[in-house]
Amino acid sequence: MALRYGIIGGGFITEFQLRALTNVRGVEVAGLVSRTPPERHSEFVRSNGLGAGTVYRTITEMVPHVDVLAFFGPNFTRVAALEEAAAAVARGQRLKGLIVEKPLARNLAEADRVLAAAERIGAPTAYFENQIHMKSVKTALAQLRPVIDAMGPLGLARAAEEHAGPHNAWFWDPTQQGGGVLSDMGCHSIALAWWALTPPHHGATYLVPQSVSAEVGLLKWGRARYREELKAKHRVDYTRTPAEDFATGIVTFAHPDGLRVKGQFTVSWMYDKQGLRLLLDGLGPGYALEANSLRSPLEIFIGDAAASGVANAELALEKSTASQGLLAVQSNEPDLYGYVDENQDAVAAFTSGRSPLLDWQYGREIVRLTMAAYLSAEERRAIDLTDRVTNERLKGYVPLIQQGKGHDVLGARG
Repeated sequence: MALRYGIIGGGFITEFQLRALTNVRGVEVAGLVSRTPPERHSEFVRSNGLGAGTVYRTITEMVPHVDVLAFFGPNFTRVAALEEAAAAVARGQRLKGLIVEKPLARNLAEADRVLAAAERIGAPTAYFENQIHMKSVKTALAQLRPVIDAMGPLGLARAAEEHAGPHNAWFWDPTQQGGGVLSDMGCHSIALAWWALTPPHHGATYLVPQSVSAEVGLLKWGRARYREELKAKHRVDYTRTPAEDFATGIVTFAHPDGLRVKGQFTVSWMYDKQGLRLLLDGLGPGYALEANSLRSPLEIFIGDAAASGVANAELALEKSTASQGLLAVQSNEPDLYGYVDENQDAVAAFTSGRSPLLDWQYGREIVRLTMAAYLSAEERRAIDLTDRVTNERLKGYVPLIQQGKGHDVLGARG
């Protein structure tokens, strides 16, 4: 019998996840809840045979009709949504699984409230970090498995995610989203580098984080022209509450035998090329790997005369910045980016009554590393994650950028 998903959230990520679910067996979308009625998503569900796609007014109303709750709503709604779900389950409902889209929360205090709500619900949890599930990553690591066994693990992994900027206003608002590009996409690249460095046959937290060193910057969207563009399009004012559009850093991890390895991450909202670019490379003794999501077997060319016929540049590629010229085209982006595989993993796990590859405790670890990166950028020093006092401080830490005090970190007002 198919698992009945109940999806919370009606934005961009829900659209991508629904496209992914057209490739996943054993699941139906039974319900949808959103702050704005998700009628468009409901129509997609029904027209693609994914389920009833019933629109409910509240999570509480939807819970009795689903097996799994998938929290795909904005970051600032996460805690309230989980606590409403926990209250609904306390009235006697039972769930088989909980899914949350990255990040688990905006800071560790919120992450702990989310985990407490999940514990009250009592169902297995899935943290959706799609890039770990990308087929290119899985294939590369599987191909290298005997080499890693023979030569030793990767010593360096570099992960990057870049595009020209988010779709929705709340992503740009650091007080709602939790920061800028480091909060939005740094969590992806930190997780991917950590996973790539992890030797085969071991879990996602086998390597122990030792330290984080990071820098952030406002390199494009703080300039007057682009501040005005943000204000006009999204009503977000970076003269008042700026967020970073660039972040980079290094996380040092330790193997149980003491061997140190490095994960480097770089993320930006200023990549004005084809569109979304995901990069991963890794260096080991005598071997290497490299993956680039913009390398496609399909390219098309649209000249100036024909460009007027293109209504939506993103038909070719997520976050595409061009509708003419030589374009890289990805025919199935949800599959390319790992959304299909992460849902397959979740469905298989929840059907068996267990947690999948990544659970919410892992998601909390990613929040901890992201918070350490913000703290490093604020204090311009490496953050020692083996220090007890530092870890206690991180539990209550809220980055200045998240507080709306980005000028204290990013520099002078424009």
